[in-house]
This record gives sequence, C-alpha cells and structure tokens, in this order.
Amino acid sequence: MSLEQEVKRGSAELAILAVLSRAHLHGYEIARQIEQQSGGTLSFDMASLYPMLYRLERQGFLKGQWETVPNGRRRRCYQLTAEGKKRLQPLRKQWRMFFEALDSLAGVSHA
Repeated sequence: MSLEQEVKRGSAELAILAVLSRAHLHGYEIARQIEQQSGGTLSFDMASLYPMLYRLERQGFLKGQWETVPNGRRRRCYQLTAEGKKRLQPLRKQWRMFFEALDSLAGVSHA
C-alpha cells in the first residue's frame, strides 16, 4: 500500500471515530459530518466509507444497529464502543505528532 493510501486510510479511521465520539450516526450522516466539519477538505463516498465502517466494527471499535425510520426504510446506525473510545486517544496523539513533525520539517502550518 502506498504512503498516500496509508495516510488516507489512517485519516479516515480518525475522522470516523472522532465524529462518532460526538453522536450516533448512520453512514450517510457520518460522511456528511466529516465533509462539513473539515470544510470540504475531507470527503468519503459511500463505496469507500462502508468497508471502513465494517472493518472498524469487526475490530470492535464501533457497534452498528439497524433501525427503521418513519418512512419504513432501514438504515444502520453506528456508535463508538468502549474500545473505540480507547483507540481514539492514541490516534489523535499520533496524528498530532505527525503534523508537528511535518510542520517542523516543511513549515506546513505556514503554507
């Protein structure tokens, strides 16, 4: 896997866990919140988001539950598990250190 793919995958995990730390959301809403809260810089299409959600659920970081909305449609809502909350803190620290290193090296915060 290329560095770009690794960075995207890692940032996706952090973004998903971070938005789910604030609310229980379904897939489309997770993608919308990420895009909205990042000012449009980060965006996920459903084809890439759902495999990530399924992987995080298999790893025990998320719990998904089916719910039926008033119009009768079913959707899967996700919430952070206790393991997901534990995973979020070191991820935040790793990314903070990564960006501080990039800033030190390349002055990215001044770009």
